[in-house]
Amino acid sequence: MKIAFDVDVIRDLGITRMVQQVAEWGYKYIEQSPHPQINPFYKHPKASREIITEYKNALRSTGVEISSFIVVYRWSGPDEARRQAAVKNWKRMIEIAVEMGVPVINTELSGNPNEPEICEEMFYRSMEDLLPIIEREGIRVEIQAHPWDFCEESNETADIVKSFHSDNVKYIYSAPHTFFYDKGKGDVKSMLHYAGDDLSHMLIADTMNHTKHCRYIVNPPGVDATIHQHVGVGEGEVNFDALFEALREMDFAKRTFKVGGESIISAALFGYPEKMKYQAVETRELIERELL
Repeated sequence: MKIAFDVDVIRDLGITRMVQQVAEWGYKYIEQSPHPQINPFYKHPKASREIITEYKNALRSTGVEISSFIVVYRWSGPDEARRQAAVKNWKRMIEIAVEMGVPVINTELSGNPNEPEICEEMFYRSMEDLLPIIEREGIRVEIQAHPWDFCEESNETADIVKSFHSDNVKYIYSAPHTFFYDKGKGDVKSMLHYAGDDLSHMLIADTMNHTKHCRYIVNPPGVDATIHQHVGVGEGEVNFDALFEALREMDFAKRTFKVGGESIISAALFGYPEKMKYQAVETRELIERELL
């Protein structure tokens, strides 16, 4: 199992210093989330020769590796022109992953929950274009539901992943999205077991249960908002005892997949860079203590 750190919270440090910081916190792997100089949200990948060279040199000097790229594109529409642009973005990002020796790309369903049928149709249309390339290049693509995607629920997203019958398509569970995944119940153990053998990646961070009365106060009342957090474990309401118990029952730490290698677990802590000097280390130590 690869234990990675999502560098979104420190992306402003610059490439070299960002990699050095991850190494100083004791991580061997980086989860490279959308970065304006590499794989920006929704837009075409920007990784220049200079950036790729700098990144490779920083990795080489620290011994750190990139476990995975995160990309977020409008590949599920509902706008067809945007979907076609997203497929082009995907193709370029696959090229970059191959060039940098990164075997895993994880992503979100995207789309719009108000148009789930058309977005699902567009998602499968995009996968018709991309899956042959993904399989040819030996990339593992991991898919999660994200708040405000065309599907927000864990079990249904796992069913979508399983529908491809492909060793190159797996499922990622994001702990801070737990209360969107089952409409506020927070039954992490059930959802993880439902994903079963297709679970290849975990994102670790906490969040409050947005379905509870006045957890968040939004004005005017009734506004449709997808508020959630990525805070330190214990600062929210996710049942991490049950989560780690399920992962142990599933031997998650010992999983190795035909494509992309080992399972991945990433610290996905956003919003409080001032806390990272201790939370990054505490989260890594928690994962090691619970799963290794």
